[in-house]
Amino acid sequence: MISIDALAVEFNGSTLFSDVSFSINETDKIALMGKNGAGKSTLLKILAGVNKPTRGSISAPKDFVIAYLPQHLLTKDENTVFEEASKAFAGLFAMKEEIEQLNHELTVRTDYDSDDYYKIIERVSELSEKYYSIEETNFEADVEKVLLGLGFEREDFTRPTSEFSGGWRMRIELGKILLQKPDLILLDEPTNHMDIESIQWLEEFLINQAKAVVVISHDRAFVDNITNRTIEVTMGRIYDYKAKYSHYLELRKDRRAQQQKHFDEQQKMIAENQEFIERFKGTYSKTHQVQSRVKMLEKLVLVEVDELDTSALRLKFPPAPRSGSYPVIVTEVSKSYGDHQVFKNASLTIERGQKVAFVGRNGEGKSTMIKAIMGEIETEGSIELGHNVQIGYFAQNQASMLDENLTIFDTIDMVAEGDVRTKIKDLLGAFMFSGDDITKKVKVLSGGEKTRLAMIKLLLQPVNLLILDEPTNHLDMKTKDIIKDALKDFDGTLILVSHDRDFLDGLATKVFEFGHKRVKEHFEDIAGFLRLKKMENLREIERK
Repeated sequence: MISIDALAVEFNGSTLFSDVSFSINETDKIALMGKNGAGKSTLLKILAGVNKPTRGSISAPKDFVIAYLPQHLLTKDENTVFEEASKAFAGLFAMKEEIEQLNHELTVRTDYDSDDYYKIIERVSELSEKYYSIEETNFEADVEKVLLGLGFEREDFTRPTSEFSGGWRMRIELGKILLQKPDLILLDEPTNHMDIESIQWLEEFLINQAKAVVVISHDRAFVDNITNRTIEVTMGRIYDYKAKYSHYLELRKDRRAQQQKHFDEQQKMIAENQEFIERFKGTYSKTHQVQSRVKMLEKLVLVEVDELDTSALRLKFPPAPRSGSYPVIVTEVSKSYGDHQVFKNASLTIERGQKVAFVGRNGEGKSTMIKAIMGEIETEGSIELGHNVQIGYFAQNQASMLDENLTIFDTIDMVAEGDVRTKIKDLLGAFMFSGDDITKKVKVLSGGEKTRLAMIKLLLQPVNLLILDEPTNHLDMKTKDIIKDALKDFDGTLILVSHDRDFLDGLATKVFEFGHKRVKEHFEDIAGFLRLKKMENLREIERK
């Protein structure tokens, strides 16, 4: 369907990847995996036609439609949400308008035998055949269905897009892509700003209605649910697995074990030959053997082992100081912004040592409740913090609170205590800060890098109530695993706001659901909650 042949990308003399070749077939759902900086987003941009490779080619059939959703969007227009989403049909509208204009021209012209007249007839025939071959669509119903699926309310349809955050604008762009029904959809971190229900809706759409898909995502459950193939970008080349992500991890582990075995065998052989050369290089009777071995070593192709495995690194929280039995008690709390009621008479009690998740659609009050617990906003009702509660708080804007004049190393060195001080470089390496990176000032870091640094800083402070608001948005899967293991072992109380089901799975033992201006308590983990929600959704469909 689409062929990628001998692709290479070079920046300032260094090679990002070279001689990359693969094809994408009609029903492929591909996860593009690899470490940060391996070249995943660059490869996606090349497939989208946004960037050009240094060498190599991409070929696709005529009229092949590729739709691309980048990680960051900059949209500046005053269309309403519905008008912007309807742009997905712009090509169809333009085709219809051209047919009407040409038909009008044919009725007013009288040069029936001229070449121009025949050219107009040919153009009308060509366009009409194409236009009427497109499946008849009620575009307004399609736009409505997609926008509702992505979490918009009907009253949002007439609001200008300028009123929405970057995350919601991203959903509008995603809606436009889905409505185009392209041959290939390219998605770079599509779930970062989406709630669990919207992610589930997107999954079902991609599985049941999309053609080929290539996705970069750190949401393991999302990737596992939608993909049937995994392409790993590592050390300048790719490995192509006809397997979904969880199976790929097993195959990759086997591959790396084989590489390590061959590497160790080769290193042993090199050492033995170098020892022979050093021992006999001045011995006349061994001259031929020494020269032969020198030439052999010069021609040797060295075995490489793909990226270091940091799975052995375990991060442990400092012991949590003992708090009262009920660190958080919220009673009949209400919050409004002007005429907009976020929640009303909400009550919740969190016991010492519990790990709970706040879930619900965006805008239903999860972050507002956390700000209320933190005392950052005023509310009606009562919020009590238990005896000796010491809070560690990770807000969505946590990165902006770092001291910009410190280096990465100094930022962590100032809060690290005990054994951790001897492992700061290992810890920074696990969070993708290595080599000269650790001497960089915070002020030159990207938003994602600052987020990772703020997370490390928080994880080293002795607290007994951890509140994390969307902590995983900029973390890769390896880093998320390290944090998740640490949180499992944390002996304090944990409140998590997250849309990342895989991160929540096995971590949160109770769920508070925010929606319809209230907070509902569910006495099960995230897997049980999602099973229940699916049943509720099915009953709602049956009632309709």
